[in-house]
Amino acid sequence: MNVIIVGLGRMGTGLAIKLSKQGYDVTAIDRDPETFKGLGEDFAGEKVVGVGFDREVLESAGIDRAGAVIACTASDEANIVVAHIARSVFRVPRVIARLYDLSKAETYRRLGIQTISTTEWGITRTCELLTYDELDGVFEVGSGDVTIVRADVPSLLEDTTVREITAVGEVNVVAISRDNDTFIPTQGTIFKHGDIIYAAVAASATKKFKTMLGMAE
Repeated sequence: MNVIIVGLGRMGTGLAIKLSKQGYDVTAIDRDPETFKGLGEDFAGEKVVGVGFDREVLESAGIDRAGAVIACTASDEANIVVAHIARSVFRVPRVIARLYDLSKAETYRRLGIQTISTTEWGITRTCELLTYDELDGVFEVGSGDVTIVRADVPSLLEDTTVREITAVGEVNVVAISRDNDTFIPTQGTIFKHGDIIYAAVAASATKKFKTMLGMAE
């Protein structure tokens, strides 16, 4: 997929580097040529100097063949203009805009633009950390016979595999959060220090799961 990233602050730079390493064809746009140094010498994507909402700049970045445009400048106003042009003029399939002012989210939604907010994410994550306990029920499925629970990986499970805390029909690890990324593991995935586990646990197996985590009383 061809991805255009407008704005090379910390977020834009990080996205450009990560997506490029994942095999995306990335084109980065910024009005300040100095910002491109942050991409490093190994960056395999394209670099375009210019204002992100300038149609000629977007065209030179290959917006006509882009599968996604991510507007993440420091200005909500600039981001919404970039996103609107990408969506309405060039018909880019996926357009994502960063916003700081949460009250503007509805404006983006009316335009059919997906939004991300580091402010909103930070608020949500901080609340989660404040209310988090060792075994936290996140979501009950159906009648409550199955619950998605969240737990820190205990030290005794570090460097062991997901298979160690799997019980067919009772406990299944469905996701792991690591370094601000969340992914679906395999049975052979190795737990690392700081991992957060999300597991589907049958109500009848709660005690067994706690025992697996070394939490049983």
